[in-house]
Amino acid sequence: MYINRKAAYIFGTIIGIILIISIFSQIVLSAKPKKADKPIYCVETKQKKVAISFDAAWGSAKTQDIMDIVKDKGANATFFLVGFWVDKYPELVREMDQRKFEVGNHSSTHPHMGGLSKAQIEKEIAPTNDKIYKLIGKVPTVFRPPYGDYSDCLVDTVREMGMHTIQWDVDSLDWKELGIEPMINTVIKKVKDGSIILFHNNSKYITEALPRILDILKERGYEIVSVSELIMKENYYVDIAGVQHAN
Repeated sequence: MYINRKAAYIFGTIIGIILIISIFSQIVLSAKPKKADKPIYCVETKQKKVAISFDAAWGSAKTQDIMDIVKDKGANATFFLVGFWVDKYPELVREMDQRKFEVGNHSSTHPHMGGLSKAQIEKEIAPTNDKIYKLIGKVPTVFRPPYGDYSDCLVDTVREMGMHTIQWDVDSLDWKELGIEPMINTVIKKVKDGSIILFHNNSKYITEALPRILDILKERGYEIVSVSELIMKENYYVDIAGVQHAN
């Protein structure tokens, strides 16, 4: 009987230790950012940097003014271009490159891409890359899916094509046409170190709101850059919230 009690005591102690180790392990693992195969929404950084981006699918009337405003403020930006926009405004694509803006890919026909197959995704991206290359001699390295609609297949396919899938963590809501002040307030309230800000090249209030937004950002000490100047190109992972971290 004594031996059985002793064995039971030892067995119970071992089980208790195993449980403690298991609980401790779960706590440690939960404290670490979880990795995921997601687009980049923003970047974890201690630098005062943000990226601004403009999606261009329809219209061009304000694009020249946008470029002038950004350069006048000593900033940079990325323009995500749809294939049919490139076809229609090749001179603006060339000027973007000449003025050191980044030219990104925004698909060929601006579809919802979350439900597309790998072959369909490639068909949306590759032709626009080719068109841009013929105009400026550079293949885009960043891709933004229209409507922010993506899938694991899209992220994987874009990576295989040598590009990064880019979303945003600050939507200016310029497409809602709420007014100049709401647009400014929306951006300024949400922006933080490492943010990627979404604008559209032909939104109603863009040329009125943009200079004031850039002024406020600069007053707060931010360097305003293109997407590729903000993101990490290697030795990184993206967590389940879409935040890019250094390994």
